[in-house]
Amino acid sequence: MVSPSPRDGALVSNAMAHRPTAANAARYWAVHILNCLEKGRSFAESLLDRCLRKNIPDPRDRRLLTELVYGTLRMRGYCDWLIGRYLKRPLASLNPPVLNILRTGLYQHFHMDRIPPFAIVHEAVKLTREFRGGSEDLVNAVLRRVFRCHSEPPLPRLERESPLYLSIVHSHPLWLVEKWLDLFGPQETEALCRADNAVPPVVVRVNTLRADRESVREGLTAEGMRAEETPYSPDGLIVKDARQPLWETAAYKRGEIQVQDEASQLVSYCLAPRRGEVILDLCAGVGGKTSHMAALMGNEGRIVAVDASVGRLQAQRRLLERLGVRIVTPLRADATQDLGPEFLAAFDRVLVDAPCSGLGTLRRAPEIRWRRDTSRLDKMTSLQRLLLRRAAAYVRPGGVVVYATCSVLPEENEEIVGDFLDENGGFEVAGPEGLDPSLTDGDGFFRTYPHRHDTDGFFGAVLIRRS
Repeated sequence: MVSPSPRDGALVSNAMAHRPTAANAARYWAVHILNCLEKGRSFAESLLDRCLRKNIPDPRDRRLLTELVYGTLRMRGYCDWLIGRYLKRPLASLNPPVLNILRTGLYQHFHMDRIPPFAIVHEAVKLTREFRGGSEDLVNAVLRRVFRCHSEPPLPRLERESPLYLSIVHSHPLWLVEKWLDLFGPQETEALCRADNAVPPVVVRVNTLRADRESVREGLTAEGMRAEETPYSPDGLIVKDARQPLWETAAYKRGEIQVQDEASQLVSYCLAPRRGEVILDLCAGVGGKTSHMAALMGNEGRIVAVDASVGRLQAQRRLLERLGVRIVTPLRADATQDLGPEFLAAFDRVLVDAPCSGLGTLRRAPEIRWRRDTSRLDKMTSLQRLLLRRAAAYVRPGGVVVYATCSVLPEENEEIVGDFLDENGGFEVAGPEGLDPSLTDGDGFFRTYPHRHDTDGFFGAVLIRRS
């Protein structure tokens, strides 16, 4: 669960100046969140989390708001293609509220049940008025034209395996589909796109500093939920049939669980920290993996958690306190710069959870697909190479560096590691120990994919510094 940043809070709070009617609250907040995301500086999870806590008390409205935001983001490319067929001017000429009202209307019609077309049109026109878009007639006309012509989603007249067809139908950027076709071929590319558009499971990590997996599972069951053990992570539970938000459960309040995808949990197992060791988390963020490493160490040893953001370090401290972690030393610093002579060869293990494109997490963060392009990738790979070189200097001889991303692209993964090994003959790849063999490829790298493992797409390389 992402902690909302101060900026996210301001974006949500600014909308409070206009209170939507109760009957239209979920749709209003969905459009407002989508408008905020158009600016490209916030994330759906944190905005939605704050909005659900502050503004949407009704469980039915919570479910509707969540589906409208994530569903519309996933199918945005398809919705834009369809709007373009019935709009007599360029999409870029529409202001964001009007465009997002059209997108949510189309998503409701083609992907949600039991909402009649006339009700969608009526609510969309009301929303346009509330957002002062001045385009009520346009919204009314476009939606009515689409609904009159199509009861089922129309398909483009293209070859089914063509990049443009897959891009439109499965709502992914064309450049990304073309890249995946080269990497995986048409069948796997379509399977990956379908997996990205599926609703991901709700996965939590059991905090073994506070409880064991079975007792947490029983506690969640007593609160009306169904929880199943994750197939790959020893600490994970898949939560189903949740009747209340996880932050309201007794397990969450007691610090027994943390929302974390199963593949993300396995990165800490790749590092395999031991009791009493000194660990460096070079890109710690809000501390999800940091706290997991502390649990694997039984709260014995020391972890230095580096991040450049004051806001993320504050969120990290709150998380560590809730989970009962005592061995972490937060450090505000720029990991691309030299951290000082006291860091050289000082750590038993170093985790580089590198900033990346996030293209392995599109089912959980669908907005990312509309923010990435090849120029952004070039900037990412330069940063990743620098961070891995920095990490290599901080690990002691015989120690371990784990380089990890939540990306499925080779230029962010094996190509980064390959270049590093060419430049640093003192390191070698070692396959992660104790993980399911299906999660390790022929080169000894840890890999997961949404369409193969029902997890986020992650990569991990375990690099041992020779003595």
